[in-house]
Amino acid sequence: MPAYNERLTIREIVPRVLGVDLGGLEKELIIVDDGSTDGTREIIRELAARHPEVTVILQPQNQGKGAAVARGMRHASGDIIIIQDADLEYSPAEYPQVLRPILEGEADVVFGSRFQGSPGGRRVLYFWHSLGNRILTFVANAFSDLNLTDMETCYKAMTREVAGRLELTSQRFGIEPEITCKVARLGARIYEVPISYRGRTYGEGKKIGFKDAVAAFWTILRFFRWEAPGQDVGAITLRRMANLAGYNAWLHKLFEPYLGRRILELGSGVGNQTRFFLDRERVVASDIEPHYQMELRAKFGDRANVRVAAFRLPLSGPERSEAMAERPDTVVCLNVLEHVEDDAAAVRDFASVLAPGGRLILLVPAMPALYGSLDVHLNHYRRYDPDRLRDLVSAAGFEIDTLRYLNRPGVVGWWFNSRVLRRKILPRQQTRAFRFLLPLLRREVRRPPSFGMSLLVLARKT
Repeated sequence: MPAYNERLTIREIVPRVLGVDLGGLEKELIIVDDGSTDGTREIIRELAARHPEVTVILQPQNQGKGAAVARGMRHASGDIIIIQDADLEYSPAEYPQVLRPILEGEADVVFGSRFQGSPGGRRVLYFWHSLGNRILTFVANAFSDLNLTDMETCYKAMTREVAGRLELTSQRFGIEPEITCKVARLGARIYEVPISYRGRTYGEGKKIGFKDAVAAFWTILRFFRWEAPGQDVGAITLRRMANLAGYNAWLHKLFEPYLGRRILELGSGVGNQTRFFLDRERVVASDIEPHYQMELRAKFGDRANVRVAAFRLPLSGPERSEAMAERPDTVVCLNVLEHVEDDAAAVRDFASVLAPGGRLILLVPAMPALYGSLDVHLNHYRRYDPDRLRDLVSAAGFEIDTLRYLNRPGVVGWWFNSRVLRRKILPRQQTRAFRFLLPLLRREVRRPPSFGMSLLVLARKT
């Protein structure tokens, strides 16, 4: 709860928050006073003394709502965080409906919309303020590819996992579009629920104005292409590759005839290939990274035939049993084996979860001579040559039907970036330019190249 000069409302809003019945959930109220000068600080100290569930944080000077929200989030210890203004515009009695999609496992983030309609109604206020809100929401939607009705709402609830990855920087009311852009970029599952609204007039203390609207617009431009700090190079690369629809479709067509009806995909990432499996009887999309799991759930979690799992290679005994229980007839592992130190054990695991005749679709980086800085930063243990890969797969009990190179055009670019320039990630512009190589890649379908960036294996368990 950010608070700045809210002496007239703070005594009322705090008991309302603490008094909400959340069905046994524990509440923690963090009040961040943002340099109040009207006596608010003294009141919240008094409230904290009476209520042990209240934590008070005092900013040394006024920095803005965004700074207060960011600091409060850093101190929060709960599993779900909800932003509550210190005025009386938003009713804490609506927490249950705001939290419901998260508690039911349907959402990672929930926006409370003042414009969807609510039995409690809303106070009719300024036309131009409302119009500005809708324009900013439209712009945020256009840049973030969302369809929100109320981006500027105070009521935003999110899981702790999502909140911990935002690293908010906006000082004032730019916090709203910043959160919106960032949760969209994270691929979070976003819901909206209707809420009531009792807006204040400027005479009653409303603080947001035209300058904040202009700042919000620039905040959208600043963050709509944001990449989460702390992401590894692999995460950034996967998200960039997600935009290469033509390449992903080309790769899928190379092995599509080999797919069975029950797919176990190990190392699904952000679902660049998973989306092509949705017409199958059963799809288990697995990844060990929580943020990938979140994106997979956001994209595919509402489908009855899809399950998101977290199998780590090599598989543990319980994981192996769990995977076998899914009765997969096809294991798909694309650009994952090179990340596994004991790759032989991982390939044996592929065989162990398949019945005889089960299929393996395996893609790995090729040509050990290309190994360089890009591989190091992608956490690759190795690149493969055909002989080693053939021996590895055959020793695990597979009969290889196809072993072929892919992507000859990419070899020079990888060598130059990784061995000469020693980059840690391919530049965004080069990733985008990759789509222009598709005509050359399509020729490889008819005539496999004698070398290439990747090796594709199609094999059957004997």
